[in-house]
Amino acid sequence: MKNKNELNYKDLKMTCNENLFKFETTEELEPIQEGIGQDRGIKALEFGLQVDVKGYNLYLEGPSGVGKTMYTKNYLEKIAPKKKVPSDWCYIYNFDNPNEPIAVELPAGKGKEFKEAMDGFIKEIRKDIKKTFNNDDFEKEKSLIKQEFEVKRSSLLEKLNQDASKYNFQVKAAQNGIYMMPVVDGKAIEEEEFEKLDATVKQVYEQNSTFVQEQIMEAIGKIKEIERQADKKIAEWQSNVALLTVNVHINYLKSQYKRNKKINKFLNDMKQDILKNIPIFLEDDANKQPAGTPQAPNMKKPDPCLNYRVNLFIDNSNLEGAPVIMDSNYSYHNIFGTLEYENYYGSLKTDHTMLKPRTYATSKWWLHYFPS
Repeated sequence: MKNKNELNYKDLKMTCNENLFKFETTEELEPIQEGIGQDRGIKALEFGLQVDVKGYNLYLEGPSGVGKTMYTKNYLEKIAPKKKVPSDWCYIYNFDNPNEPIAVELPAGKGKEFKEAMDGFIKEIRKDIKKTFNNDDFEKEKSLIKQEFEVKRSSLLEKLNQDASKYNFQVKAAQNGIYMMPVVDGKAIEEEEFEKLDATVKQVYEQNSTFVQEQIMEAIGKIKEIERQADKKIAEWQSNVALLTVNVHINYLKSQYKRNKKINKFLNDMKQDILKNIPIFLEDDANKQPAGTPQAPNMKKPDPCLNYRVNLFIDNSNLEGAPVIMDSNYSYHNIFGTLEYENYYGSLKTDHTMLKPRTYATSKWWLHYFPS
């Protein structure tokens, strides 16, 4: 006798009439736009997405397979194109504290323009500074300042010789310093001849040499001071000449970003840095080592223009509306980005241009997915 609760194996299988379906695969179907049987949840979701304030998040929870993730994604993609495009973000060099780059927020598309403007500035400023100083007037003015130094130096050496002659010594200048030679019978003698002199005569010369050495040290100090003044005068003159060239470019950039305090301060600091590094800009490329030639770190002069670059961290210039990104692995680096390094003579080196974003950092909404 068959038990009334007993089922035949055919009763366990449900067969659909395939003629009811007017498609080949489910890919042809439009996604479900409404959450079936989830009216309260949908209203809560729509209300939460209208709260456009920092610090607010939505958390969805429910049984697996009810379509909460897909519905939320579809709904966000529907309203995202109507939302405002997020800002661009750039990192610039911090002249006050190089270890803390400055983050600059700009309207979408303006970050790319700022980067291109600074790349063009670096190229133009190199060329224009060399052009400014690569003329006869510059060399003539520089020669006049150096000539003034040589006149004062020669005058000091002449006076030093006059004072040294009172003690029967002659003073001569060389590349490595100033030295003195004893004078016997009106003729300067070498060390070998000096050793042949009578001991009493040698003692007198040795006593007098102390006074001459003091005069030499005093003269060297004065020559060094004159040399420092000459170098300072040349540097100031170079800065004044370069200032006219630099201001043309800097003032144009400041007019483009006059409302951005961070960029304006960056441009002012950059101008001072350029004027301080004029000699590096004037270096002859022909005197530099060929490409590929190894160079020790302590011999390699840093290029100041490396600090003038802009790191376009987030570029939303090609974005329409707000992005929606699915994320099932929301690690720290996936959300905030990372800092890269490069090998520099066996040690790791980094700078503000090596700050790199991740895709999730550009998003207006993050849809975090917790797999069941």
